[in-house]
Amino acid sequence: MQRRDVLKLGLASGLANFSFFSSGIQAEEGKLLKGARHDKLPQWRGFNLSEKGNKRWNGRFVEDDFRWIRDFGFNFVRLPMDYRLWIKDNDWRKINEQVLDEIDEAVQFGERYGIHVNINFHRAPGYTVARPAEPKSVWTDSEALDVCLLHWKTFAKRYKGLSNDLVSFNLFNEPDKIEPILAQCVAVHKAIIKGIREEDPNRLIICDGYEWGAKPFFDLADQNIAQATRGYAPTEISHYKASWVDSKNYLVPTWPINSGNGLLMSNSKREIKEELRGALIISGQFPNTAKLRLRVGTVSDTTTFVVIADGKTIFEHQFKPADGEGEWKTVVFKKEWNIYQNVYDRDYETVIPAGTQQLEIRVTRGDWLTLTQLAVWSEKAKQETSINLAPNWQQPPSKFLYRESDHKAELLGEVKDKTWLRNRLEPWKKLQQQGCGVMVGEFGAYSPCPHDVTLRWMADCLANWREAGWGYALWEFRGSFGILDSGRTDVDYEDFHGHKLDRKMLKLLQENS
Repeated sequence: MQRRDVLKLGLASGLANFSFFSSGIQAEEGKLLKGARHDKLPQWRGFNLSEKGNKRWNGRFVEDDFRWIRDFGFNFVRLPMDYRLWIKDNDWRKINEQVLDEIDEAVQFGERYGIHVNINFHRAPGYTVARPAEPKSVWTDSEALDVCLLHWKTFAKRYKGLSNDLVSFNLFNEPDKIEPILAQCVAVHKAIIKGIREEDPNRLIICDGYEWGAKPFFDLADQNIAQATRGYAPTEISHYKASWVDSKNYLVPTWPINSGNGLLMSNSKREIKEELRGALIISGQFPNTAKLRLRVGTVSDTTTFVVIADGKTIFEHQFKPADGEGEWKTVVFKKEWNIYQNVYDRDYETVIPAGTQQLEIRVTRGDWLTLTQLAVWSEKAKQETSINLAPNWQQPPSKFLYRESDHKAELLGEVKDKTWLRNRLEPWKKLQQQGCGVMVGEFGAYSPCPHDVTLRWMADCLANWREAGWGYALWEFRGSFGILDSGRTDVDYEDFHGHKLDRKMLKLLQENS
């Protein structure tokens, strides 16, 4: 008897305790965590397996992955999948049973090795966070909703009767910025939940938060579902040098991060919100004469910026980016606006008078510029303290605090650390108090992020989630975010069955299991 026939026999029986291996195939040792409920999820620990994550490939799930995940001490996999893989002739109403049989294999592997299998539509009929977008939106189009219901009902029928300890459903992958149509999005979730429960009333359903998993759906708290957040904050660590996001201005990551917004815009840019056109502020006591160093990055068009100490201008400079040679390092001409936005990457210095209590750095005329580094030399401490800056068009220029003693000078900006991460969990803890189980459906850092930074950041994330009682799934098991074959250039890999194992990352995850 073929495995898929065994599975179908089990599904047809409708017995929740049916074993795929009752036909004589013996399960290896592996114990599923028991008691999976919408209001209190087990503390699952595991990985995303992306063999069916995109139409461009259609891989079979690998049994060795499940065995190794079990042997490493983990108990959960999430299967982010593209629905286009299981339709026929590009007709989204026709289901290809052969591909569903391959998904059944993963469920079988899960039972064999004691691993919970979370089935996710990474691309659902009518919705994806990826590109290209779906032709029709499930949030606003009735046909797309009908088809999405058809697909989820197909899965609900297929796995009806299987224990929630083995299988759960994850409806949509991290809905993006949907707030303009939040009510429609909530209504669609409720319709899908209702459709699944018409086929399988007891199926455990997990809904990702919206705005890329950052915000919980409080309007779904009464639907007897769990919800999943993400562990990608801050993105300057998780997505450093990632081509699929706008990461060109990300600084080389550190952790904790002490940084700030170095974009300065002229007050004449009336199309920009007033609060975004302010000054960069440095507050604190400068008891002795000090030196301020500002590294200018990009300058847009003819622009003037000044430094003001307690209301008095102590430095002013006009930039005139143009073609040819000049103060700049790189000429950049923007044809669409007929202006130059040259890259200067150059330091400018001024003396801070003793007794200064506040510095303002602002653009007074022209367009905008970016500061990439801010530094103060303390004559008394014989030390320079500096902060790297990155432009952010969505936030006002940052505020910094300067502190000086006989032997130390400090410049404090926007600090992102373990406490900052914990504070971001508060909305999800509030959701948890309303009877929704919570987990972290994806997290990790792309391979270009320095390995030591990645591990320190991951340790703080994991400690916060352990404290909250939440499980997690690393993106991914094998690949650029994972513990196997990540392609990181700064890892001392260990050979593992022909794969390159990141033992340090694995050990960190195991210590938080």
